[in-house]
Amino acid sequence: MNFSIESKLPNLGTTIFTKMSKLAQEHNAINLSQGFPDFPPDQKLLELVKQGLDENHNQYAPLAGLISLRKTLAEKLYKSYGSRYSAEEEITITAGATQAIFTAISAFIRQDDEVIVFKPAYDCYEPAIELYGGKPILVEMKAPTYKIDWQEVSAKITSKTKMIVINTPHNPSGTVLEKEDLLQLQQLVENTNILILSDEVYEHLIYDDKKHQSVARFPKLAERSLITYSFGKTFHVTGWKVGYCVAPEEF
Repeated sequence: MNFSIESKLPNLGTTIFTKMSKLAQEHNAINLSQGFPDFPPDQKLLELVKQGLDENHNQYAPLAGLISLRKTLAEKLYKSYGSRYSAEEEITITAGATQAIFTAISAFIRQDDEVIVFKPAYDCYEPAIELYGGKPILVEMKAPTYKIDWQEVSAKITSKTKMIVINTPHNPSGTVLEKEDLLQLQQLVENTNILILSDEVYEHLIYDDKKHQSVARFPKLAERSLITYSFGKTFHVTGWKVGYCVAPEEF
């Protein structure tokens, strides 16, 4: 058979995570490049998972995830951020936060839509945007503070801007967006149809007494936002690939 496969993303190479993790393994080096822990999860968690397997919870869950889990998450979101999400209609369990991010982009981004992305960035954002015909509009976060220049963001917004992707706490710089950052973002998108995709997988990994400013804390932002979270990061079980997305019902 003579045929060729043409890549939809011909310029996309091997990810930096793969390259650096391979080098770390080869040289027995400390791996600072990829977000997975080198220590075991809590023994209690492992016992509870084993109990679930022994009780035969091994088949398909409902498409949006078990309602008991979604109800627990609705309570958690309210306790953590004071936001109310419907367990039935506004919370979806996903195969890791990356699937939630990819699905959110694929659902909303169309040909020639512009999506603002802050660099450096988790490497799944831009390929997903390009795959669906969108155009990543890059805003560089400058060392040493890696703070966002909101005036620069404002200058990048056009009539084609469909979405802004934020990530806090930020991978890989560690920058944590402050309340003032979220208020500036809120002001920028007011009276527009711009969506926010907020990657908050490191929500519980906050240091220096900083408080995680979830988009869910800001009602005017939350009403236009898809927010992604990760059990893998929170419970140190990244290989289990379980995450979730919260968003208004119409999304």
